Amino acid sequence: MTLTRRKLNTYTMFKLPAAYLCGVRTKYIDNEKCIVGVRFKWINQNPFKSMFWAVQGMAAEFSTGALMISKIQESGKRVSMLVTTNNATFSKKAIGKINFTCNEGKAVDEVLEKAIETGEGQTLWMQSVGKNEDGVIVSTFNFEWSVKVKQ
Repeated sequence: MTLTRRKLNTYTMFKLPAAYLCGVRTKYIDNEKCIVGVRFKWINQNPFKSMFWAVQGMAAEFSTGALMISKIQESGKRVSMLVTTNNATFSKKAIGKINFTCNEGKAVDEVLEKAIETGEGQTLWMQSVGKNEDGVIVSTFNFEWSVKVKQ
């Protein structure tokens, strides 16, 4: 089954309702990248009149996780996945529409191939960069994903 943005948005609505209510939506996904957008609004604001960091984190994590889920489904194997570490930097107030892009499709292919080949758990750092409507970077998130083939 190929993941589409519509399937991912439906998944978000039922499995990640906090993200859905805050406006996190998949805009694009293919074999190489995933773009997840979120618009600044009342429900996701912080006291400083910008987007709360955790909402940005939900969108950023989903852009990396959706790629991982897509690749795991393509492999046909049962693979567990978990974020083990993350960090972020914030460089500008997040107001307006913010798109988080992860371009780590090839790296996911490599780590899954190694996990399937060896049967051992593997880790992978994935980055998602959030840009506003003017193309200015507002935040950068890094997630360390751990994957392991289930027996």
